[in-house]
Amino acid sequence: MGFIEVWLLALAAILAAMTALWLLSLALRNASIVDVAWGLGFAGVAALAALAGDGYGPRRLLVAALACAWGMRLGSYIFLRNRGKGEDPRYQAMRRGAGDRFWWFSFFQVFLLQGLLMWFISAPLVASATARRPDHIALTDIAGLLVWAIGFGFEAIGDWQLARFKMDPDNRGRVMEQGLWRYTRHPNYFGDATLWWGLFIIAAGTTNGYLSVLSPLLMTFLLVRVSGVALLERSQARTKPAYRDYIERTSPFIPWFPRRAARGTSEQ
Repeated sequence: MGFIEVWLLALAAILAAMTALWLLSLALRNASIVDVAWGLGFAGVAALAALAGDGYGPRRLLVAALACAWGMRLGSYIFLRNRGKGEDPRYQAMRRGAGDRFWWFSFFQVFLLQGLLMWFISAPLVASATARRPDHIALTDIAGLLVWAIGFGFEAIGDWQLARFKMDPDNRGRVMEQGLWRYTRHPNYFGDATLWWGLFIIAAGTTNGYLSVLSPLLMTFLLVRVSGVALLERSQARTKPAYRDYIERTSPFIPWFPRRAARGTSEQ
């Protein structure tokens, strides 16, 4: 199957999965389960594209493995982080605002919207799985793999460092500025964006794969301006005065050296 056929097949699978997930959220009264499905959904699309696509075999397997490794790690991390905590405050606020309309409102504004974003952003995965040329491992494949590895490392290590920090009761009310968090306020979001640029680089080396450039651009925009950096920083600056000092000396996204020597872990 070619790009269009596999991409449309992925759309049908995503819509079916998101509808089922929405019905489950109604039974659980918890829309937060959609966050767990975000990474896992991309893993599913990558696996589907690898099976249905007729592109160069080793590249299909490579991209599927990279997307599945990222998606399964992210999905399991969010699941463990949210387990036993009930619905995320973001969805609770949405539920209060929508009132009795939330049952159908959540389908369009949460599940369908995320499903369509997932489908659009998955374009490089489908492009790599359906391209027959080049029929060998190219420099773009190696470069994309290296960029993906850097991004995956930042995201996974950043999440691990933050999780360990939060496990220590002595850190309650403090700002995390150790490890990778000393060089960027959002190593996990930076890593997420970077690895998607790596997946795009692999796709860009194939026939017409460069046309999927809107995928990493959209993912980066969402992480920086919509659901990632912007949303989190508003909350952190409002609840933790010390976070404002952290903002002054630490790069917002791309890792760089602090503007002045960090003072350790700041107290609220």
